[in-house]
Formats: sequence, C-alpha cells, structure tokens
Amino acid sequence: MGTTSLGEYLRARRAQLRPEDVGLPAGTRRRVEGLRREEVALLAGISPEYYLRLEQGRDQHPSDQVLAALAEALRLDADGTAYLETIARPTRSASRKALAEKVSPHMQALIDGWPTTAAYVQGRRFTVLAANPLAVALTRHFALGASPIRAAFLAPDMHTLYRDWDEMTARTVPFMRSVVAGHEGEPEVAALIGELSLRSERFRTLWARHDVKIRDDGPTTFVHPHVGPLDLRFQKFVLPESGQLLVTYHAEPGSPSEDPFRILAALAAGTH
Repeated sequence: MGTTSLGEYLRARRAQLRPEDVGLPAGTRRRVEGLRREEVALLAGISPEYYLRLEQGRDQHPSDQVLAALAEALRLDADGTAYLETIARPTRSASRKALAEKVSPHMQALIDGWPTTAAYVQGRRFTVLAANPLAVALTRHFALGASPIRAAFLAPDMHTLYRDWDEMTARTVPFMRSVVAGHEGEPEVAALIGELSLRSERFRTLWARHDVKIRDDGPTTFVHPHVGPLDLRFQKFVLPESGQLLVTYHAEPGSPSEDPFRILAALAAGTH
C-alpha cells in the first residue's frame, strides 16, 4: 500500500466511466470494465501508445497540457484534477518529516476558548495532537494521542456513536486521500493505510475507488451515551504551514441539538 501512482489512478478512474458517459457507443462486446485505454487516449488527444506508457509507469513526466486533457477525458471534477496534478508531480516528503509534530500554543488556546464547539487538531500521521474538553466528551477517539480515522473503521463503538456511519466513512476516505496525496509512502501513513486495508473491508473498498474530496464539511449525526441524539455540523481545515488538520463540531443555534450539546459542554467543563 505504497504511494499511489499516476497509472493506478488513471486505471481506477477509467474503470468507473461508461462509454455513454463520454459520448461513445457502448457496443456489445466489451471485455473490460469501464473505458478502454484506446478510448481514453482518443478523448485526451494523445496516442494509445503514450497513454499505455503512462498507465504502466514508463512515462512519469506528462506535461500540463496532457494532464489537463486526461482530466477532461476522465471527467474529473476540480478535486480530482488537483489530485491528478499532485500525484503526477509528488513533493519530497523530507520537508514534511522535518516539521515537528506539535501544536502551536496559540492554536491550543484558540480551541480551548470554544466552550460550545468540539475541536481537535490532528497531525500529519493522523494522531490527535490537541483537543478541547468538549471534543473528548464527545468521544474518547478525539482525545490526545488517539487516531480518529483508525477508530472510524476499527473501533466497534464508532458504529453506535455515528448514526450515519456509512455516510461518515464514505466521506472520510476521499478526504484522507486528498490529504495524503503524494505522501502515501511516508512510513507512518503507509502503515496506517496498510492496516486499515487489511483489517477493514469497508476501508479497502472505498480506498480502491480513488475518489477524492478536498473540502469536507456538512451535517453528521451522533448518539451520545449521556445526552442522546445529536445532529451536528462538522468542518475540517488543513492548516497550511504545518499540514495539520483542525476538525470542529457544533450544534446549529436554535436546533433541537443545541441544548443537549450545551449540557455535554457543561459536563466536559465540570460545571453541570
């Protein structure tokens, strides 16, 4: 489960397109799932031989024009196109390793100052580096040192905590793929991807789709053991200088979940 290659991504996206999706006749005798290599090459305006070299990894330096043509041929959205460009020109991982895995005191003070917003900061290796009391009260899997993405697929209690576990995991993997783009080969990241692929069929299936989503926010639903159902909104922000991830959860003002979430916040602060 090492670094995702350009060829691997091209094959995965090609397999998910039907001829009719791109204006080609379906035909009656197709021995491959999705589009043929020759069809992608035709749509991208490149030779079949050159496209074959890209899929086989024998040409690893496509031009910007070729990447743009492939993105259009494969009907990639903005996130998919950005991911294609990233894996075609991966950055060196050494610069990321050189950065210390610690949270700025200012960031810690910021999240501690949000009494009714659960927030935690996740490191580049998907381990929680800082969390405020409400995040820890929401689930132990958001506590310092925990790995929320590992727990999402391997911890049994996450199935009962998240009422929308299927939707949550379907969102998580495309966002994870966008975050690790070009850096899947880093030892800790590769180990996590490998472990999840071996131990979770759900993760293995979603990872094999090569879906990408750079922005991740929206509604999610919990059933908390102390305060019951919670309909919350979450947001994930990649911090540009450190590459760390800030994750927040809050209840909409005036919603049925506002009062129970405030009760949970009071319990977390020891004031209830």
